[in-house]
Amino acid sequence: MTKAGTTLAAAPAPARPPRLPRRRGVELSLLVLAVLLSVYGYCAVGLARTGTVPPGAAGYGAGLGVLALFAHLAVRIRAPYADPLPLPIGVLLNGLGLVLIYRLDLETPGDQAAPTQLVWSTLGVGLFIGVVLVLRDHRVLQRYAYVCVVAALVLLALPILFPAVNGARIWIRIAGFSIQPGEFAKVLLAVFFAAYLAANRSALAYTGRRLWRLQFPTGRVLGPILTIWLVSVGVLVLERDLGTSLLFFGLFVVLLYVATGRTGWIAVGLLLAVLGAFAVGRLEPHVGGRIEDWLHPFATIEAGHGPNQLAQSLFAFAAGGMLGTGLGLGHSILIGFAVKSDFILATAGEELGLAGLAAIVLLYALLVERGYRAGLALREPFGRLLAVGLASIVALQVFVIAGGVTGLIPLTGMAMPFLAQGGSSVVTNWAIVALLVRVSDSARSQYDGREAP
Repeated sequence: MTKAGTTLAAAPAPARPPRLPRRRGVELSLLVLAVLLSVYGYCAVGLARTGTVPPGAAGYGAGLGVLALFAHLAVRIRAPYADPLPLPIGVLLNGLGLVLIYRLDLETPGDQAAPTQLVWSTLGVGLFIGVVLVLRDHRVLQRYAYVCVVAALVLLALPILFPAVNGARIWIRIAGFSIQPGEFAKVLLAVFFAAYLAANRSALAYTGRRLWRLQFPTGRVLGPILTIWLVSVGVLVLERDLGTSLLFFGLFVVLLYVATGRTGWIAVGLLLAVLGAFAVGRLEPHVGGRIEDWLHPFATIEAGHGPNQLAQSLFAFAAGGMLGTGLGLGHSILIGFAVKSDFILATAGEELGLAGLAAIVLLYALLVERGYRAGLALREPFGRLLAVGLASIVALQVFVIAGGVTGLIPLTGMAMPFLAQGGSSVVTNWAIVALLVRVSDSARSQYDGREAP
């Protein structure tokens, strides 16, 4: 009561901002569409080859649907604010990859890769579910940065002890079982780079000496991360895994640019990449041969020895035209032993045409864009760098592989994410999607009045 006997009105409570939509229904709808498209592709292959629907179509659809449903439930329970697009994109790309590998298996009855790839895909989705359920806050990974880098270096060095395969020492093969440790190392190194750069971003950006228009950080700050990068790339050069070396180099430069905001690092990175490629091409015969094939893809035809793999890949893209020959009706098997791995994009280009190939590239671009969006929306630097780094891994892989099989750049021998045959690759890519889902949940939840637990 006031002296005048009037009652003061209570001050209105501050309005709580409206809750953000969780969009889990959107994710579920997109997952159903992804599974249906994958099953349609599987049936289209059977109809084109034999005139009947493959007997395993129902089982394939049910299996893929169950995996997608379990992954969706994990996201709905533990990451309700996560971006609804990464998981359906992963399911669609993985399903399409299984369809393409199954289609190529029909040409090689003695080498059936689709059943093994399905097992690896199941393990990958299981890892996705495990990461989403167990890792409730991505910031926990920052505490284990040095554990991650030690594990990554050990994984990179292990293949040196095993025989080379197709000119490269990148596999560990024991009793018919093989893995590619470098695939797992790239995620661990992304965690380390993100954690170190987040902790030292101010020193990297504002200390050191200026040379011309570039300001270089002090050796005390830049030295440790530069040493780790040089050691990892050096091991990969010894193993002749130049594709992964290029990936690590690109990842290092991108994260350094994001951490400091200085465009000069991009220029330095491009210059060093050109110099490094020139030196390795001159000194390493295996790489030099790939550069020669890139410069003269039809030289073997002119010499009377028939088309090489790159020439056959270019022929496949040309045969596909705008709309493709149709699933199951191409001849990309002529590419040879790498048609299910390095060159699987040529099968997609021939049988789905430019339109289908563009759709696949757009799916990758959308996955990368959602990763960048989630990272840039975060307030804390580690999550921002981690999301950008993981999305950049996908972007760099797609560029390097697509550029190689289309003749834009020399071949490097990497696996197309989700599409190509390779168990280690598909498992690692599902881990990347899981981490992007976790980061996107934190990014959106911070604007809904609650922090990630």
